[in-house]
Amino acid sequence: MKTNVAVVFGGRSVEHEIAIISAVQAMASMDREKYDIYPVYMNKNGVFYSGEALFDIDTFRHAEKITALCDRVALVAGDGDGRAKIEYLKGGLFRKKAVSIDVCFPIVHGTNCEDGSVQGFFETIGVPYVGCDVMSSAIGMDKALFKNVLHDCGLPVLPAVVFGARYFSAERDKALEKIKEKIGFPAIVKPANLGSSVGISKVGDENELIAALNLAFSFSDRVLVEHAIDSLREINCSVLGDRNDCEASALEEPVMHDKILSYDDKYRTNAKSSGSKGMASLSRKLPADLPEEKAEEIKKIAVETFRCIGAAGVVRIDFLMDTADNDKVYVNEINTIPGSLAFYLWEVAGVKYPELIDRMIALAFKRQRERENLMFTLDTNILNESSFGAKGSKGKLG
Repeated sequence: MKTNVAVVFGGRSVEHEIAIISAVQAMASMDREKYDIYPVYMNKNGVFYSGEALFDIDTFRHAEKITALCDRVALVAGDGDGRAKIEYLKGGLFRKKAVSIDVCFPIVHGTNCEDGSVQGFFETIGVPYVGCDVMSSAIGMDKALFKNVLHDCGLPVLPAVVFGARYFSAERDKALEKIKEKIGFPAIVKPANLGSSVGISKVGDENELIAALNLAFSFSDRVLVEHAIDSLREINCSVLGDRNDCEASALEEPVMHDKILSYDDKYRTNAKSSGSKGMASLSRKLPADLPEEKAEEIKKIAVETFRCIGAAGVVRIDFLMDTADNDKVYVNEINTIPGSLAFYLWEVAGVKYPELIDRMIALAFKRQRERENLMFTLDTNILNESSFGAKGSKGKLG
């Protein structure tokens, strides 16, 4: 019997389009002999649609096609059987029959999605799902929190300062002075909870810093500033598994041309020339040209980072290497649902995309089996034993 997989993608995020590219790629690579695939697209207003047209990237170039060719749906809890249902919301007497879903496969990027929001929804309706859980997703999305957690785990991260929008508005001079004193120039300015290099700037003086902070605050109410490494190499590594059993992929070095990779570098430029292949089309050295000892060091830190936040499924961890400081390595950030699911980093090791997807789905079911041994409710009769708020009630809470 085939496994019914709901691929949930899109969402209320500035990285909405990137999620579409990643999802269409993944669905095209799933083994149809093993899976019945049900695309569930969340538009930018949080409305869910499903339909065959969602397998085609061209559908998303014309929004009217989605409403014309697809059904509006809801993803709801099943009947206590550890499954979910896709309910069709229109049709009256001729409404399509609900479809039972065995596992949800979220392919979403950015806030309101990858940050634990979608994962929390899956937890609430009690369906197995692929990838990081609520906590690790939330930690991974918040760059400031991620740094703090890794620092406490003894992993190498660059020092940073973090400001909220309200504080910066009220105490701008103090904030700027703190940045110049603790970080200096050049510096990197980032929204605290976005990915895909959205809103990131490299600055060399105070005027550029102010402009970069204003840009970052337009995307997030918290902004992180850290020192920019002049003699920089960026190295990326994927990790697959769970906290008990995980492995690192091959390493890649994005071709940067002496600047940080922007959103346009990662997606727009490559989409124009390669047919919307997302991160898979980025210019890179794969595997990265590194001494074996340095490569193993980075892989070891990648696995430790994965375990530190309790990640699961496939992630991509981005590293900064300071070539002017004996090739010292720092963890930059983690992508808990990486663009293109980082499949290209696994193909080098002989793990083809369909196999990678199989392993991710297997990990989702493994986690669900482990959780079935945990207790989430108590068998009590407290509502029948007391009355609350009724006349003459003497019952108390707490």
